[in-house]
Amino acid sequence: MQELPTSIGQLNALENLDLSTCSSLQKLLTSIGQLNALQKLDMSICSSLQELPTSIGQLSALQNFRLRGCLKLQELPTSIDQLSALQNLDLSICSSLQELPTSIGQLSALQNVDLSRCSSLQKLPTSIAQLTALEKLDLNDCSSLQEFLLYWPIDCT
Repeated sequence: MQELPTSIGQLNALENLDLSTCSSLQKLLTSIGQLNALQKLDMSICSSLQELPTSIGQLSALQNFRLRGCLKLQELPTSIDQLSALQNLDLSICSSLQELPTSIGQLSALQNVDLSRCSSLQKLPTSIAQLTALEKLDLNDCSSLQEFLLYWPIDCT
């Protein structure tokens, strides 16, 4: 399957969409943003996926977003900052991902971010310090990460 049918946006009650291992899926249609009830979107191992539409930011109920193993994905749209319910973001093994948008700092509910084995990731935006709910940040084997500054204040008392 190279793309989803345009009628997917009509599935108003859909809460879970599993597209994992759709290795020939190259893009999502903008109608994906019409899935108002969607809480979980799994696109793991969609190895041909190159980009996400800006309409992804309209998924206001999305809590879990898995893009693990999307080898050709180079960036996330800045509209990701509109995913106010997002708690878990898995970008592990996205080997072409070079950076995160600075707008990621707006995700106030984000608790877990997995960037392990993102071998092209060069730096993190300073806005990552604004993720006050963040409990886990996995940067294991990010071989191109040139700098990692500790953005969070440390209380030494």
